[in-house]
Amino acid sequence: MPNGRASGLIDLRSDTVTQPSPAMRRAMYEAELGDDVFGDDPTVNALQERAAELLGKEAALFVASGSMANLVSQLGHLGRGQETIAGASTHIVEDEQAGHAVVVGTSVRQMRENPDGTFDLDELGEAFRDPTDPHQPITGLVTIENTHAHSMGQPLSLEYTRRVSRIAHDHGVPLHVDGARFFNAAIALGVTPRELAEPADSVAFCLSKGLACPIGSMVVGSREFVHRAWRGRKLVGGGMRQVGVLAAAGLVALGSGPNGTGSDAMIERLAEDHANARRLAEGLAELPGIESAGGIAQPQSGPLDPRRVTTNFVIFRVRRDRAAFLDALAAHGVLFVEYDHGTIRAVTHYGVTAADVDRVIDAAAAALTATATAPAPATAQAATTAPGHSTRRPGAIDG
Repeated sequence: MPNGRASGLIDLRSDTVTQPSPAMRRAMYEAELGDDVFGDDPTVNALQERAAELLGKEAALFVASGSMANLVSQLGHLGRGQETIAGASTHIVEDEQAGHAVVVGTSVRQMRENPDGTFDLDELGEAFRDPTDPHQPITGLVTIENTHAHSMGQPLSLEYTRRVSRIAHDHGVPLHVDGARFFNAAIALGVTPRELAEPADSVAFCLSKGLACPIGSMVVGSREFVHRAWRGRKLVGGGMRQVGVLAAAGLVALGSGPNGTGSDAMIERLAEDHANARRLAEGLAELPGIESAGGIAQPQSGPLDPRRVTTNFVIFRVRRDRAAFLDALAAHGVLFVEYDHGTIRAVTHYGVTAADVDRVIDAAAAALTATATAPAPATAQAATTAPGHSTRRPGAIDG
């Protein structure tokens, strides 16, 4: 089984649950290795060269995770006491244990986000601090998240990225893209990864989400920036030795063609995940008890709107006790996960087929029937729409 689903479960909690492809496993077994701290691992070096080439940047760095990628990017761009401008629900703000403050020594100015994952550009222009005022921090970085998770995985357009970049550069500040699912955005928008990366000074992207590698993320940018990020990686304990055994999977995922093409590449395949997510949303929307997620995931109330699903995220609410519904769903061999503000998230990924999606829809219908006598608590709606409120199970969400 390409997704290692020997148990028969269909696991849609995240695209991090993917198993490496047969080609990845072969590449990992056969990888040529060296000591990466000395720069001697040829497979890591090849992966870094490939990532830089694919996104049109001078250099790249292999790191352990998406959070580490964002952390070392901030260390590469910022000085202590500076400030980043970022969306209020983005991963850097919500899901990285305030690493910007604890490790980098910086603050974040949070921007109110729209249902398409963007923030208002006029508001962005007003968010930069006055460097002549000694009471204020100095703005040192603007970040955007693409795809934007909490808006149901919306891709941020090339034109929007260019406009944000121009505003940032007009203020003498670089733009960093947290692109954990960057290639999902490129595929959904119909642009090349290089085009989408061009306006940014740095991009971080995950290998271990939709690209199905077992571990790792990449940071790309100028040689000078990557050198600083490399020092940051060492600072946070990210010195790695014969890590080419993992980097080999990344080389397979990124393919050899100009846009990540090749018989075993994972980038173009992401379109299948997007189609399956839309298929899932269309099926769920027909079920009594499945509702709009509310908030920026789907602002209008009523049924789940499948048109909101443009990449591999489906976010919704159930007119049931949420935990009871998820338990009933698991009893039918399907796993979803609790998400922010009382919602539920399902994420399609490598190894999940259209037939699997049909089975998931049937399981959801059965779970709704089984929990029909257990309505959601009366306070659920009010509690789950409060800004910043989260009802996640500990450890449930990777971002």
